Formats: sequence, C-alpha cells, structure tokens
Amino acid sequence: MTATVSDADGSRPTSDPNPVISGRRTAFQHSLIWVFVAGPMVALALAVPLAWGWGVDWHDLVLLVVFYVPAVLGITVGFHRHFTHKSFKAKPWLRVAMAITGSLAVQGNILNWVADHRRHHAFSDREGDPHSPWLFGTSPLAVARGFLHAHMTWFFDRNETNHRRFIPDLLADRAIVRVSKTFGIWVAVSLLLPAVLGGLISWSWVGVLTGFFWGGLVRLAISNHVTWSINSICHMIGRRPFRSRDRSHNFWPLAVLSMGESWHNLHHADPTCARHGVLPGQIDISARLIWIFEKLGWAYDVRWPTPKRLARLSSQEA
Repeated sequence: MTATVSDADGSRPTSDPNPVISGRRTAFQHSLIWVFVAGPMVALALAVPLAWGWGVDWHDLVLLVVFYVPAVLGITVGFHRHFTHKSFKAKPWLRVAMAITGSLAVQGNILNWVADHRRHHAFSDREGDPHSPWLFGTSPLAVARGFLHAHMTWFFDRNETNHRRFIPDLLADRAIVRVSKTFGIWVAVSLLLPAVLGGLISWSWVGVLTGFFWGGLVRLAISNHVTWSINSICHMIGRRPFRSRDRSHNFWPLAVLSMGESWHNLHHADPTCARHGVLPGQIDISARLIWIFEKLGWAYDVRWPTPKRLARLSSQEA
C-alpha cells in the first residue's frame, strides 16, 4: 500500500513511497503477545472469585493503584500525546522517563506502539487502520467481529507497521531506541517489583504472590482493557461534538480510568492538541500533568486548544 497518508503526528496528508507493512513478528515474539494478553485476562477473571472468597489486602490494592497510575500516564502523556502526536516538547531526561514509564504498561515497546498509533491516525476507520471496529461492515455480525478486532484480536496480526515510514524521528533518537531495546527489563520491573514490595510490606511469601497477582497481572489487565476500549468503544459509542473524518466518539465513563483519553472525538478532530477534554466538566488528568510539567519548565511549546480553533472544529451535535 503506497497511497497518500497522514504525516508523523497524524494530522496532515503527505505522500510516502514506503509500504505500510514491513516484516513479520517471529514465532517467539508472537508467542509473547499471547502470554501478555491472555495472562492478565486470566488473572482478571480469577480476581472476582478470589476477592469474594478470601478478600483483598489493603496493600495489594495500593500496589495496584501505585503501578497503574504512572504506567497509564506513561502511555497517555508519553507514548501518545508526546511521542506520537508531538503535543508538547520535553527536556531530554523527561522524554526518557516517559518512555520508561510507558513501557511499564507492557503494551509493546515504544517504537512499535507509536508506529501502530500513527498508522491508525493515517487511515482512521479505513483500510489500513490496524484496529478499526468498522473494517468488516455494518451488519450486526460484522459489528461484533469489528468490536472484538478493535479491542484485542488485532494484536494477533503478525505483520508489523513500517518503522521507517511512520517513526523516522524516533529511529534517529538514540536514547529512545535504547529504551525500546531494553523493553524486556521494564516488563520485568513492572511485574516483579509489585511482588517484591508485596513481600516486604507483609514480610511473607503470600505477600509476594498477592503483590504479583494484584499489582502485576490484574493491574495490567485493567490498564489493557481501558486502553483497548479507546480503540473499540470510543469508535462506536458516545457523543461527537467535533468534526472528524472518522467515527471517533467521546465516552465519558472511561474519562478517569483512561486519564482523559476517552474524550476521543476532539483528539481525532485535532490530533496534536495537548488537551482532549476541552468542554466544561471534561476531566483530563493527562492534560493536567502536562500543565504541571509546563509550569515546572520541563515541558514547553505545548499545543493547548484555542477558542477559535475549537469553534472551527465544532459540529452541530450538542
């Protein structure tokens, strides 16, 4: 496929002779996808009966929250708004910190994540989009198949997005490439550190196991499904107060858990905007963190929304 697509941040059309797909995952890499998708899902399924039968210790819930928040913000502020869409510039040390914290979410290394997401914006809800729920039609069966595809089964496509086409800027950044190459270390930290802390807090092997289960696996399952819901639910259900060339929607029930990512309609209407929740009452924790970074002098050239631009993007929907 060599058609005209959007540029690196997904906002402007440009021509690129490089193909969209370049290479395939090895069998070993593909098996890891199954492990890190299926493993946390099994843990989440077990969490309800375990909590009902034996309860949950307070420190396990604390570990879940403590590891959930920075990892998800690493995805939303770092991988998404900074690296994918260049919504703001950041000090070099902050860029590395965001790349590492985003890696703790175990949603793939930063290069693959950003390449896939830029490709999503280039072809949003059209052929070439890696995870649109509308690729199979609009019949009830096609919509159900599309939802499952957008939510998670797209991970099992072994074709890889072309890095040279979509992320040449990151390939030239040695520090970010180094973080990507050490992704396995950050996966180990993400899963084992909650176990270690659980053991130290309870001073028991049971605490090690429950820390790994709740702070590691269950936490990953929740953050995975929240992120996947932006790809699936937010392209199917909700409000569309802004004009976009796809079917992106705002879905308020996910606003807090997604750190503001579920204000998805504005994001697709204006991909480089640093704030997604721009209307009254729309909580956007990620935008607030960027604001804090800016006040501290760690972030600059932040692309905040302006009334004039929002008025131009507004649709007739309330």
